[in-house]
Amino acid sequence: MFWVLFLLLACAAAAVSCGRLCLAAVRAAEGERAEGTEQADAHVLSDHELSLYETAFLSGGPVRVVDVTLVSMARGRRLLLAHTGWATVVDPVGTDAMERSVLGTIGPAGQSRTAALRTAAAAGDAVRALADGLVAAGLAVPDAARSALTGAVRQVRAAAVAVVVLGALATLTPGEGTEAQRTPVALWFALPLLLTLSCLAIARIEVHPYTRWASPVGQRLLAARSGAAGSLVAVALRGLRAVDDPQLRAALAATHRGH
Repeated sequence: MFWVLFLLLACAAAAVSCGRLCLAAVRAAEGERAEGTEQADAHVLSDHELSLYETAFLSGGPVRVVDVTLVSMARGRRLLLAHTGWATVVDPVGTDAMERSVLGTIGPAGQSRTAALRTAAAAGDAVRALADGLVAAGLAVPDAARSALTGAVRQVRAAAVAVVVLGALATLTPGEGTEAQRTPVALWFALPLLLTLSCLAIARIEVHPYTRWASPVGQRLLAARSGAAGSLVAVALRGLRAVDDPQLRAALAATHRGH
């Protein structure tokens, strides 16, 4: 009967992880309701027009904002992005806060590793101010809520794997009965496994909107945006695959792989 201990561990892992996910989802939904009503959402949808950087943040987060900035500066011949992974300043005058943030991150040397530049600029004050404004407008999911939900989803996935491993150990442990007796043991472990998989399936529908950068209202605004292939809006919406310059795309793609 040693398998009962494995079963208890599996049930505990499933119950704790699913409970954490449900609690995080409830808090995220309550936070969204506390930020505004349906009338307020309608007001945002009718009056707010997303800027290029707002579109990039809601589509792909801080790194997407930096990527759009780098593409814009490279196309304007203000920044040289080499396939070797280096960014070199050509024009040290930024046209907006994001460009000035990138130039400030590079520093007076005028050259920086592109991977380090992307990471540092994404955590800079300009991107943080953009994020705070979108959260205040109800268009972006607060970082705390999104982190709690993604962490809870990962825990449920880990619990599902743990249930399978514990079930295998319970059925394969020597001295736990004959082959016919092991079948009911495996069925017991199907219960916590079903709980975790069901929780993940429900989370895919109910929780997934809160794990994105954009809130449900922000996602509706994004759905109204469109950009021609190769344009900066297209890059903001779809990422580096929308860059039409092969050399520029290769330079940034190499940076992504290295990062």
